[in-house]
Amino acid sequence: MSTYIYSKWKNNPPDSPAEFYSELDPNRYETRKVEIFNNGKMGYASSHTATPGTRLGITPVPQISEIRSQPEFDIKEITKNDFEKKWNEATKK
Repeated sequence: MSTYIYSKWKNNPPDSPAEFYSELDPNRYETRKVEIFNNGKMGYASSHTATPGTRLGITPVPQISEIRSQPEFDIKEITKNDFEKKWNEATKK
């Protein structure tokens, strides 16, 4: 069963994404990801397709509680529907 998360990087560098939507497999590896930059630009990645500069992580995503302990990030679990809306917006489906 997949898990879906949203995270915001509060003090991201100007050329780095500020928001992330991730679909995680049972082992917490990303299977799909959407990145949103401060200027509204979106990037996405899956095992089959990606925009330039966006890639899936190569290690499991830490637990929400671990990420939440870092003050520069806000993170929460979201629904599959929430993720799919953002994925479709990023991929223009």
